[in-house]
Amino acid sequence: MIGAVRHRGGCSVTEELKQTVLHDLHVDLGARMVPFAGYSMPVQYPMGVMKEHLHCRAAAGLFDVSHMGQVAVYPKSGNLEDAARALEAIVPVNVIGVAEGRQRYGLFTNDAGGILDDMMIANRGDHLFVVVNAGCKVGDIAHMRAHLGDTCTITELSDRALLALQGPKAETVVSALVPDVAAMRFMDVIGVESEYGPLIVSRSGYTGEDGFEISVPNQHAEDLARALLAHDDVAPIGLGARDSLRLEAGLCLYGHDIDATTTPVEAALGWAIQKVRRTGGERAGGFPGADVILDQLDNGAPRTRIGLRPEGRAPMREGTELFATDAGGDPIGRVTSGAFGPSIAAPMSMAYVPPDYAAPDTVLFAELRGKRAPARVVTLPFRPATFKR
Repeated sequence: MIGAVRHRGGCSVTEELKQTVLHDLHVDLGARMVPFAGYSMPVQYPMGVMKEHLHCRAAAGLFDVSHMGQVAVYPKSGNLEDAARALEAIVPVNVIGVAEGRQRYGLFTNDAGGILDDMMIANRGDHLFVVVNAGCKVGDIAHMRAHLGDTCTITELSDRALLALQGPKAETVVSALVPDVAAMRFMDVIGVESEYGPLIVSRSGYTGEDGFEISVPNQHAEDLARALLAHDDVAPIGLGARDSLRLEAGLCLYGHDIDATTTPVEAALGWAIQKVRRTGGERAGGFPGADVILDQLDNGAPRTRIGLRPEGRAPMREGTELFATDAGGDPIGRVTSGAFGPSIAAPMSMAYVPPDYAAPDTVLFAELRGKRAPARVVTLPFRPATFKR
């Protein structure tokens, strides 16, 4: 651990900067390391952010996401439905309906309907496997223990690293090491024995590309990473390209596009709340903030997340205020993420505005260096996803 850091835009303050088990590999590969979510993480490699982004879209990119929290939730009764039902008390998601070998996107919410964190929830047969954001994991685990502790055993899997291989060549690369992955569909999860120890593999990711996330024992993580990198189609990818990739895919970054003041409906994540948990559903409500969230699902929210395509080449960055006209008036919204999109060869941003300004092709104006520049509302994502359905 090296020094003190405050995670920008995350869920918690971290006193000391940690390292993942792949830190030395990143240094060997020439990465530029930066503080992120309490960890020393690679922001880019010698290839550079632009080329890393395009390589992931064209072939396969390897990401170290070992800073994220991996959590096993075991029902004390031995009946997995008891764990799923307990988890449904703190997420607005149909956890009971997640089939064995499948996973689902989920959200922790607070009493005001805000998002405490987003995560992936997998059914592993005898337990739930939950992956949470790095900056939130201490709070998330405490939250789960406080609310699920009577019925479940909550174990952080700190002895495991997490790798993500993303891109159109990912299946070819991973199946050479783990043949079983070739039959997987998007959001499938399998456990498999390998020469790198017992792996938990999901067909998912954070780039809009086909790919896999691989949970591997710490002692085998570097060997697996080097085996993947040995393939001609694979290059290491840092946080810089990870951000532009996820933004092109229209995916939210916690602490920026979603946070404890943002409801799932405002964030355009209503699709993550299945019918059974909505008004009139078999298990409607029963989660924190249900009254706010269900009302917004039924009647609309005061603001909504949109995509913006600025005119010109300059991105409209996080914090930029938006206006309805090119002069005068009060701000109507604010940009939460913005970058240049290498795959679309254009700048892109996400923002929150009232519904009256959210229709595609609406022109809004951003205040940049004392001048107002136009941007057009577009349907998300900026680039279509290529998941294997």
